[in-house]
Parts: sequence; structure tokens; C-alpha cells
Amino acid sequence: MFVGHFAVAFAAKRAAPTVSLGTWFVAGELVDLLWPVFLLLGLESVTIAPGITAFTPLRFDAYPWTHSLLMCAVWAIALGAFFWSRDRVAAALVALVVLSHWFLDAIVHRPDLPLAPGTDVKIGFGLWNSIPATLILELAMLR
Repeated sequence: MFVGHFAVAFAAKRAAPTVSLGTWFVAGELVDLLWPVFLLLGLESVTIAPGITAFTPLRFDAYPWTHSLLMCAVWAIALGAFFWSRDRVAAALVALVVLSHWFLDAIVHRPDLPLAPGTDVKIGFGLWNSIPATLILELAMLR
């Protein structure tokens, strides 16, 4: 999911207009913003494997610290906590937007999204195996 994360941010902006659009974009992409740092630190890994899916050649070998369901929830709570003292409703929405990242990725990824660090259970429904279906979903989310 690429555009879809931003679509969620735009929707959240309508729900809580006092929060900046930049904050919503960071919330929607937080785990993708952290991911390159974790790659550079050697905590996660990716390889290029042409044909692994029709849409992207990236094979996400290990990314439990940014893209597991458990860690997405931890990142969501962490970013939401930043806003808690100012506006609890906005804080909860920020956390939900961060967490939405995992669920949107689950739709498009092949089964490579871990539930938690150290587990072998991986989720992914594989929409990226179809370029037309991926584009239709991504564009529909911007409506």
C-alpha cells in the first residue's frame, strides 16, 4: 500500500482538523519512516527479488521491529502518547492511523508481515500480485 496510507491521513484530517496534515502523514507512514533506519542498523532486512510480486520486487525478509502487528501497536501508542495531554481524541486517532498501516499492508503484501518479533506467523493477502487490482484499490482510496 502506498497511496492508501495517505488516504487514511486525509480522512483523519477531516475527523480532527486541528491536527496538522503533516502530523497525519507522519502517522500514516511512521513505520515506513522508521524502516530504513532499522535497515541501516542491521535490525531488519530486505532483498530485491524480481518477480516476487507483480507490483514490487522487494522481498521483505525480516522487519519485525517496524512492520509486525505488535510493534505497529507499540509505535501507535508511542505517537498517540505524544498528543495525549493536548487532545485525547486526536491522540487516539493518531494512534489508529499509525496502526492502520499494518492492516493496509496486510491487504497488499504477500504473507510476510509478522504478528510479533520472534514469531513465524506471517500475514499477507497478496494484492500486489495483481497490478490492475492494486492500482484500482489505491486510486479508489483517494476518492
